[in-house]
Amino acid sequence: MRKPLVAGNWKMNKTVTESVALIKELLDFIDGYQKTEVVICPPFTSLWVARELIQDTSIILGAQNIHYQNEGAYTGEISARMLQNIGCSYVIVGHSERRDYFKESSEVVARKAEQSLNFGIKPIICVGEKLVDRETGKTREVVKEELEAVFAILKAKEMANVVFAYEPIWAIGTGKSATPQDANEIIKYIRALIEDKYNETIAQKIRILYGGSVNQENISSLMAESDIDGALVGGVSLQAMPFSKLVKFQQL
Repeated sequence: MRKPLVAGNWKMNKTVTESVALIKELLDFIDGYQKTEVVICPPFTSLWVARELIQDTSIILGAQNIHYQNEGAYTGEISARMLQNIGCSYVIVGHSERRDYFKESSEVVARKAEQSLNFGIKPIICVGEKLVDRETGKTREVVKEELEAVFAILKAKEMANVVFAYEPIWAIGTGKSATPQDANEIIKYIRALIEDKYNETIAQKIRILYGGSVNQENISSLMAESDIDGALVGGVSLQAMPFSKLVKFQQL
């Protein structure tokens, strides 16, 4: 049985002061809730204060990006060692905004995932298609290419600590969401590809999230599907009460 995971991606939002206020409010709503694993991914500037506030609570700390090198002359970048030292347990890699705005290739994403695992940080690897891909029937082709880059680098024992997130790019921040059935179909496809590459045990163990305009109106129907194991949440994660309702979807 895979434990549901809800991860909040704050993106480039919240100052340190605002982060403190949000986390304190969030703790009032969900601290101690055990039915869902909860991860928050603040901006880098708020990671330290977030770590201090959520120590000894049920909330887990994650980051939004990572570099694939240990250290060096990479101005503006953050290493896995730095994230490990600050207390991160998860990191998002390959988000569509990174792939699109910063031209990250699938190979780069795979190297980031490998590097995070080298330091004991679980990567949440994002995959998903653009609207034009969906309209031309290339969803599976795009997702397969993104996955195969990861498969080429990660060994079976490493895959046990990976989380995938299927995020159709056309649904991110648009208010549009894939139907639960459509999302589940692609997530089942992702799981089948993992099984083909590795084995059934690994495929059944890996959690695969859905992301793309997730809210309290659609979370229950998404989570009712057979292969959707949680959600990677953007805008709603910036508000404590709405985000807590996603975490406690079992009570809706």
